[in-house]
Amino acid sequence: MPVLIPPAERRQDTRVGAPAWREVAKAMTQKAHHLTDRCGQEAVTMWQPKDSVRDPHVARHLCRAAYILPWRFRVEMLKGGSTVEKPPPGEGVTLWKGKMKPPAWHARLPLPMHRDARALQTAEVVHAHARGARLAAARLCRAQHQINGQLRLLLRQREATDRRLSEVRKGLLINQQSCKLRGYRPKSEKVPDKADSMLTWEREELQSMKRKMEKDMEKSEALLKALASCRDTLAFCCKDRLQAVDLMNQPLDKVLEQAGRHSWVNLSRVPSPRTQGQKTPPPDPVGTYTPECATALYEAKRLLMESKDTLLEMAKNEEAIQEQQQLISDRVCASLAQKMRETLELKERMNMTLGLMRGTIHRCTKFNQEMYITRGLIKGPLSKSHLETREKLDRPLVRVYQRHVGTQLPEASRLAQGTDKLQRHISHVEKNLKELLATHKNLTGSLNCKKTGYEVDYNVVRLRLRQRHPHVCYEQAQRLVNDWDPRTPPRVESDAAAK
Repeated sequence: MPVLIPPAERRQDTRVGAPAWREVAKAMTQKAHHLTDRCGQEAVTMWQPKDSVRDPHVARHLCRAAYILPWRFRVEMLKGGSTVEKPPPGEGVTLWKGKMKPPAWHARLPLPMHRDARALQTAEVVHAHARGARLAAARLCRAQHQINGQLRLLLRQREATDRRLSEVRKGLLINQQSCKLRGYRPKSEKVPDKADSMLTWEREELQSMKRKMEKDMEKSEALLKALASCRDTLAFCCKDRLQAVDLMNQPLDKVLEQAGRHSWVNLSRVPSPRTQGQKTPPPDPVGTYTPECATALYEAKRLLMESKDTLLEMAKNEEAIQEQQQLISDRVCASLAQKMRETLELKERMNMTLGLMRGTIHRCTKFNQEMYITRGLIKGPLSKSHLETREKLDRPLVRVYQRHVGTQLPEASRLAQGTDKLQRHISHVEKNLKELLATHKNLTGSLNCKKTGYEVDYNVVRLRLRQRHPHVCYEQAQRLVNDWDPRTPPRVESDAAAK
């Protein structure tokens, strides 16, 4: 059976040391204990994840278990009913044997490999800067190539517009030569007609086309200068970016392909179905994508869009002016051809009228000659000795009949009246003949004027059709206008050179 011991009496403190001395020792021990915990905790916190904070109110082993729990693998159920263990997502080192994935720890103090780590970090920074500079240079180079392509397109369009402007100026010279050539028509053919109105209308339309195309040329010239300046700026920026790249281990196109974008300038590219590539980084004065590069790329994008609109407008204007000029020239030639047909019709009528007048003049002339012969026969011979007996007014038969009073014969008065009447008719016929001859002369002159006018209009149409041929250049048409006179034969080039 257990033995009950009576409670011992409180022993008296038999310690020899003074309480103050003992309290000082305890205080020093407690202080050393706290210092040990703090230093150990600080030594551990120098190498641990950033988000690891120990709860001071939780036991150490429980805190560690709760802290390690998110690191362990997770068991997931598959469709077939089986299970699979997968590491937790996020950064860290996967320990497949221990089935844990602790997060990445960060040291707050330099480690023994600090020098190598700093060298590697510096190399990464340098390589990142080189990659960024190479990417910026690739973007600038691609933009420069696009600007060069747009410059070539603009130069070709300017050449086409300049050729069309030359054709318009040649059309003005042809119009001037047509007006000058028609100025040599006879005065009677210079009555203002619809052909003159068409030539005036053609000159006004051609002058309007010329002003429009000259504006296009001025606009394209300013745009050409802006594109050339932008190209030089892009080349300078590209050369400046390439200063940080000593060794180009891959072409710039490959860099753009790795970036997932073929151009940061051309906006007309059809978007690809794959995921979009890298976005444009913000400008950084001390980075690889400087504000100067951003400004150059933005200016290149703006100029590309403006040049595309300008090219479309210039091509449209060129095509419209070509069709309009051809239509105007055809209408002017048609009006001149209509005037030629009308002149030919009038000339044929005048020719028929002249033929009828010639027959009338011949008949009147013959009749007038016969009247002269009749008058001479009626008047008789000039000498009385040439009269026959039956023609004498004092022949015996008449004298016997006129012996009685009142038996005077009217033969003499009737002869005088007949002669006078015949003379008046002859004068009237001569007057009509003079009028016929004068009218015939005027009609002949008018017919000759019509012939000249027809030939002038024919030469104008022929000149216009020959001069508007594309093989005839502007200088040839200008030389023709300045040197050629329709009233004189054209000069031979050898004679002009000899002079």
